[in-house]
Amino acid sequence: MDPMIRWGIRLAQWFRHPPSRQHVRILVAVLVFCVALVLVERFIGWPDWATLGNHPPRIVRP
Repeated sequence: MDPMIRWGIRLAQWFRHPPSRQHVRILVAVLVFCVALVLVERFIGWPDWATLGNHPPRIVRP
C-alpha cells in the first residue's frame, strides 16, 4: 500500500476518533524534542562525544 494512502487513512481515523489530550501532548513533546535536536545540530554542531570514530569495521570470524 502506498505510504500516502496509509497516512491518509490514519488521518481520517484520527479525524473520526480524535486522540486524547494526553496523547496529543506526548506527540507534541516528541515533535518539539526532535525539532530542538535538529536545530542544535544545525546551528551549534554535533558534540564530539556523540560522533562515531572513523574506525574500520570489525570483522568477526567464526
